[in-house]
Amino acid sequence: MAGNAPDWLARALGNGVDGSRLTIARIADEKAFGRGGFSLSSPAFRAGEGLDPCFTADEEDAVAPPLEWTAPPPGAQEIVVIVEDASADGDEAPVHWLVWGLPGQKGMILEGEAPPRVGKNAHRNSEWLLPEPPHDDPAHTYVFQIFALDLPMTLMPGAERAEVVAAMEGHVMAAAVLTATYKRADEEDGWDEDEEFE
Repeated sequence: MAGNAPDWLARALGNGVDGSRLTIARIADEKAFGRGGFSLSSPAFRAGEGLDPCFTADEEDAVAPPLEWTAPPPGAQEIVVIVEDASADGDEAPVHWLVWGLPGQKGMILEGEAPPRVGKNAHRNSEWLLPEPPHDDPAHTYVFQIFALDLPMTLMPGAERAEVVAAMEGHVMAAAVLTATYKRADEEDGWDEDEEFE
């Protein structure tokens, strides 16, 4: 059940995902959400689908998934992408990817591409933090959040989430989300009692 997430975000996330701790709940609003048809997608998965292990800690040489977004509203200066785990415990949703410095236009990040500016993830590395939920947890929901800003950010690579969010506040023109799930494979072969098939 969603906590204190705004109604527009709870509806977008669906399936009882708690979006109250996500960055988008703090710095975007209903007017900005999906403004002008702004949206985020991935050629590697559809909204709500499971992530392929090649994007997670369960596969060697795993990389970040590819993303694509539509044109933001006129006047957008910069695109920011923040990926957080909405299912993890704690007061804050752990950040898996913190990307900015992208042009304020229709664009994409290719699979495994190194974006221009990347900030510190929850493990304090400036890279895609490979999803690695506990084996006995139900599927975690990873929320890919995209923001179009009305000004370019001057932060250098390696900035903390708090610094990035502070620089974004009051400047979000449009925002969108894309969700993906991931559940670790059972450690014991042949035990699939908890697997769900949709």
